[in-house]
Amino acid sequence: QVQLVESGGGLVQAGGSLRLSCAASGRTFSSYVMGWFRQAPGTEREFVAGTSRSGDSTYYADSVKGRFTISRDNAKNTVYLQMNSLKAEDTAVYYCAADRVHTRVAVSTFEYGYWGQGTQVTVSS
Repeated sequence: QVQLVESGGGLVQAGGSLRLSCAASGRTFSSYVMGWFRQAPGTEREFVAGTSRSGDSTYYADSVKGRFTISRDNAKNTVYLQMNSLKAEDTAVYYCAADRVHTRVAVSTFEYGYWGQGTQVTVSS
């Protein structure tokens, strides 16, 4: 089992940058596919980015491709989401998620068994 704690959210102007971090407990972090999701008020939680267990493979939602970068440091049990060129529509609560069952990045929330508490990102226009 793994526990996830996100940090790094906040208020930023459009065009700015933020870096989210997700720290995981336990000694098997490298066994998990990791993902970032987000949820804006009144909407469903949506996939943002994911990385394979080793970090060699990454996958992005079309809406963030070219602006966001996911990375992981298995030695530090941490996954990151670097967000550049932020837009007002990126405003949401961002969640870190872990999947130990599958070997490839999944975009469905149902395939992730562990979730953090979320961190708010607000982009002002």
